[in-house]
Amino acid sequence: MHSLDLISDWPVDRAAAAVVTRDSGTVASTGDLGEVYPLASVTKPLVAYAALVAVEEGAIELDQPAGPPGSTVRHLLAHASGLAFAERTSQAEPEQKRIYSSAGFEVLAELIEAEADIAFPEYLRQAVFEPLGMRASSLPGPAGHGAQSSVADLALFARELLAPELVSRDSVAEATSVQFPGLNGLVPGYGMFKPNDWGLGFEIRGEKNPHWTAMRNSSRTFGHFGQSGTFIWVDPDISVSCVVLTDRAFGDWAKPLWPALGDAIITEFT
Repeated sequence: MHSLDLISDWPVDRAAAAVVTRDSGTVASTGDLGEVYPLASVTKPLVAYAALVAVEEGAIELDQPAGPPGSTVRHLLAHASGLAFAERTSQAEPEQKRIYSSAGFEVLAELIEAEADIAFPEYLRQAVFEPLGMRASSLPGPAGHGAQSSVADLALFARELLAPELVSRDSVAEATSVQFPGLNGLVPGYGMFKPNDWGLGFEIRGEKNPHWTAMRNSSRTFGHFGQSGTFIWVDPDISVSCVVLTDRAFGDWAKPLWPALGDAIITEFT
């Protein structure tokens, strides 16, 4: 039995998944890899990557002001601006709490749109989707949760995260390192973590438990999950990534099954 066979027992009608390694690309898959699913918050890593491109192009800077007073692009990407989850109201001073904010990504997208003088969905397409060959991916909705994509496309993104070519390795290293260490905050669906480690658009596993990644994933594992029943994680210590898209919203059903799948993948591919 292969690790991805576990998905056949999940309480979902449709699902697709891929395991990606740095050296070989996609090494295992299941389901219709071309089917397009709504990503929900798995949108955020894609938007964050477009922001890294914008930084390297000189359109924006990580430490330029953005969002509420005292906040920067870096704060927005790291959920440290103090903005509320869905509204553009401040709930704390910047750098005081890790307040998970989709609104912050909408503010970020508008900044890139203004500085690059191009509609953000088109910027995302030109900066990330087109050069990586992600032809099924698009952003028809908000920059915090409105993208759609396929496993085939996200597997290309996973390979990029494992072996960066679109942006520098230094940029990816910074984006996947803890920003503003020590900040406490909520992970939606899991509760409060002290600290709640986050990079630039990527959640970092750290010592969080329970968590949606595998128990055997390293503390440096980074990625994101979405309320639409989607996730991508990348473990740089073993150079393995997993992408899963489903048609069932995240809930208690996923909490034991997602980590168990991850543990099985790590057993099979390392």
